[in-house]
Amino acid sequence: MKEGHSRNEEEYFAKVDAELMKERRSARHTAEMKVERASHFMRCPRCGGTLHEVAHHGVNVDRCVDCKGVWLDAGDFEHLEHALDSGVTRFFSSMFGRHP
Repeated sequence: MKEGHSRNEEEYFAKVDAELMKERRSARHTAEMKVERASHFMRCPRCGGTLHEVAHHGVNVDRCVDCKGVWLDAGDFEHLEHALDSGVTRFFSSMFGRHP
C-alpha cells in the first residue's frame, strides 16, 4: 500500500476507475455500432450495391441498381397484399419492365 493512502481510498479509486472504463467501453461500442449501421444504409444485402427507392402503384420498394434485387421495408408486404385486390400482376409487370 502506498504511503498516505488508506485501503478504503485505494478501493474507492479502483471502483471509480472500473466504472469509468465500463462507460468508455459502452460509448466506444455505441459509436462502432453507429458506424457499422451507416456503412450498410441503402446498400443491397445481396451484392452490396446501391439501393434506390422506387414507387410502384403506391408501394415504395428499394431496388438495387446492380443486381436489380427488390427489397421491402417493414409494412411494405402488407401494402403488397392490398395491391393483390387491385391487380398485383400490373404491379410486378411495371416493376420489372414487362407488360402483361
